[in-house]
Amino acid sequence: MNPVPKKEDQIGEALIYERANGVVYARFRDKPKSEIYPGRWIIGGTSEGVAQAQGYLSYDSWKELFILADIHPTLRKQLDNTLNLYYIVKDGGKHEICD
Repeated sequence: MNPVPKKEDQIGEALIYERANGVVYARFRDKPKSEIYPGRWIIGGTSEGVAQAQGYLSYDSWKELFILADIHPTLRKQLDNTLNLYYIVKDGGKHEICD
């Protein structure tokens, strides 16, 4: 993902807006800004689309994941293992690990 240009670098500049997969992007139209900041950056969109574009799970996908885990025991076990590892890393082992 490209860094978002500073506000002062955007003032008075022509931008090109693009929409793809629920995400709205912007990029500079003209040189030299288009060379200084190549590519595009996210300026908005749906929460699902933006989360996916940034490589995250949206809240709705997170909820769906746990609903599916209630149906599929293998997924539940892997989520439990992931959560255990998360607590170990986050808290330095302050939580008891369950199997």
